[in-house]
Amino acid sequence: MMPNFSIHRLSQADRDWVREKILASWEADVVVAHGKLFRPVDLAGFAAFVEGVPVGLATYHIHGRACEIVTLDSWCEGIGVGSALVEAVRQAADQAGCRRLFLVTTNNNLRALHFYQKRGFVIARVRVNAIAFSRKLKPEIPFKDEDGLPIRDEVELEMAVRRTDLLSGRRL
Repeated sequence: MMPNFSIHRLSQADRDWVREKILASWEADVVVAHGKLFRPVDLAGFAAFVEGVPVGLATYHIHGRACEIVTLDSWCEGIGVGSALVEAVRQAADQAGCRRLFLVTTNNNLRALHFYQKRGFVIARVRVNAIAFSRKLKPEIPFKDEDGLPIRDEVELEMAVRRTDLLSGRRL
């Protein structure tokens, strides 16, 4: 039987466990994307819980009419936690008046590329060799992943915040 989970907006009271989870998942308290440093613990976000235990976390940042997913982690895979967190961020972006939802990952992150494209994101940009600059901001970024793939390029994926029926043009 799959456990039921609930999604909650992050509050100030969540910051301690968020910091611990970010450190465990990302091996640092900062994330680098498109030449910027982000501290996920300071960002807006959502968490998924099963019986009071966090099983997923998404943090995001709004820039004008665009919303960027900065981190997404699921510690209970296969039950829809990641998808539900993406949807919560999409709804928050819609409420904030954003038109675009996007994220940045690296060329070697094949699981993320699969996950996001399966949920309707498209590849919008590839920043060739962008990780060389990111390493200046965060030197601990390795040159290769555990499978030996080079970590070299940033891949930006995006989707429209408002979903429309392609045949009728109506908002879903």
